[in-house]
Amino acid sequence: MSAAVARSAWRAPAAARVGRIRERLRDVYGVPCAPPHGDPLAELVLTVLSQSTNDRNRDVAFLRLRERLPTWEAVRDAPVAEVEEAIRPGGISKVKSARIVAILAAIEAANPGGEGLDLGWMRDAPVEASRAFLVALPGVGRKTAACVLLFALGLRDVPVDTHVSRVGMRLHLLRPGAPFEELHDAMLALTPPGAELELHINLLRHGRRTCHAQRPACGGCALRRMCPYARGTAGT
Repeated sequence: MSAAVARSAWRAPAAARVGRIRERLRDVYGVPCAPPHGDPLAELVLTVLSQSTNDRNRDVAFLRLRERLPTWEAVRDAPVAEVEEAIRPGGISKVKSARIVAILAAIEAANPGGEGLDLGWMRDAPVEASRAFLVALPGVGRKTAACVLLFALGLRDVPVDTHVSRVGMRLHLLRPGAPFEELHDAMLALTPPGAELELHINLLRHGRRTCHAQRPACGGCALRRMCPYARGTAGT
């Protein structure tokens, strides 16, 4: 990981530099197409299930949950042990099952206007209000909230996971050593409107395929000449 940079010494990247990096990522990975699927509650549960596991195990756990408890009301009212058994393939099921049940109960208790477990009101609400509602739920942070807003509703937010943060810091798009709250604010500020999905997915792809946490493949990286981290590791 890049050496930490003090907040006082940090300068946010110029829009032109962000644009060049975005274009280079496009050259390598293309422009992703994933229209919002319109189900924010499903995205919220899916994102909880994705924690500390891979996509395949997450999806298996989600499908088992929907098969055994077909409505969110049924999940909310089920014994936690039953939810835990359904999502076991996703890992750390004891923690995740309790969290999912607590989230569903909290949504119903806090939902404006008595919508129950429906989060459809977020389509027309200010993004800031929807984000604040989500992060007030048990165990929901900025990344999970951003996934719901972007992938389900196509709203302006950018999830910053470990891949996006690592690549962003190495490229000095994001301040190395910054906490995740700052990273989300910074990533949103530097992302042109309409490019939220593209930048998130392409940075994530680059982190998975090339810019690994250990032994990044800097020698063959298409972004090498733009990357302060790669320049600092030259010859090592």
